[in-house]
Amino acid sequence: MSIEDNKVLNRRGIEEAINQRNQAIFDELFAPDFVWPTPSTTLHGREPARAFLSIFFTAFPDGHFIIEDVIAEGDTVTSRLTFRGTHKGNFAGVAPTGKQVNVTEIAILRIANGKAVEQWTVLDMLGLMQQLGVLSAPGQQRDVG
Repeated sequence: MSIEDNKVLNRRGIEEAINQRNQAIFDELFAPDFVWPTPSTTLHGREPARAFLSIFFTAFPDGHFIIEDVIAEGDTVTSRLTFRGTHKGNFAGVAPTGKQVNVTEIAILRIANGKAVEQWTVLDMLGLMQQLGVLSAPGQQRDVG
């Protein structure tokens, strides 16, 4: 695949498979043995990746990613994303707050044979927890309600 084809696959993965929660597109774009290292574990396969996303979107049902920048070279596509959503479900032990969040993520996607095979992501969890009121920013008091 060309670099442009890889960028299209990346965009479809974010906008159609993930933002639109389209399982058929997810299966079309992501390899069955897709690997996704996370801070707490490494997910192996589409089903664990789908389950992880389900937990995330249960907590933020209106959540969506906005593609801010894309850089591609060879078989790798890197995206700078903004995630926006409203905290309406339990997330990482935090009960729903009803707060809207706006956090940055960097995602690096490796593509082989026309499928996403591996992804590394860095989500601004500190910023997310500060926006939920779980942690305070330096010099600020914690929001407890």
